Amino acid sequence: MSTTVTTPSWYDVLDVAPEASEAEIRTAWKSAIADLDPSDRRFRVLNQAAEVLLDRKARRAYDAELAVAEPETDADADAETDEETPASTPAATTRRTGWVPAGWLLVAVAVVAALVVGACAAIYAGGTSEATVADATRQAQAAAERAIVPVLSYDATDMAGSQQAADAYLTADYRKEYDKLFTVLEENAGRTGTVVTAQVVASAVVRSGDDRVSVLLFVNRPTTNKQVKNPVVYKDQVTVTMQKVGDSWLVDNLVTSPAAG
Repeated sequence: MSTTVTTPSWYDVLDVAPEASEAEIRTAWKSAIADLDPSDRRFRVLNQAAEVLLDRKARRAYDAELAVAEPETDADADAETDEETPASTPAATTRRTGWVPAGWLLVAVAVVAALVVGACAAIYAGGTSEATVADATRQAQAAAERAIVPVLSYDATDMAGSQQAADAYLTADYRKEYDKLFTVLEENAGRTGTVVTAQVVASAVVRSGDDRVSVLLFVNRPTTNKQVKNPVVYKDQVTVTMQKVGDSWLVDNLVTSPAAG
């Protein structure tokens, strides 16, 4: 007989109730990261929880996912290599078997290709040409690869410049949330002297459209600080929602998940 394995939620990570107010979540988050170094894995996971729960749209989607989520069995749990990461938003990857192993990547590409073809066919039936969607998707994917580097990078010696570089790639709505998170990051970076330089390893489209596209990015983040002079490389899976604003594709949301290394 199999037993149920309960995966911790973002509410569990921040130790707040599912009905907690935004103010309570923000207080719990700030308290939890107050004494952590930005290079600490817990710091990243706590920030990830805050990104979801302090974004009203993302939180609604996440709550809806939790409401319909089925419990895992022991067989499911045995297949996972990293049980630390809680359930995330619908587009985020929560099961990992390694850092982009070749076999997994081939399967992912095949699945992604099927999703894109299906989405394009549906949009085509609705009046938008498949060629238009395909072109928009390529543009959005390329824009996501460019944007994620400044968005996830920062230098303690020039935090204002780091923030300005990232803001240029964000929608007005997401910039508000990003700037809130960056304020806390800035307070810690000045003390620790942390420098993070993001590097894109690979990407794939997980949801296609002519004005909104979701892209999965595999990112390395070499990190140094006052105590660590030789870069420690953190590996993340980042699901980025790209929104077309005028002639530009901008980041409208992102969710990160540590990848097994």
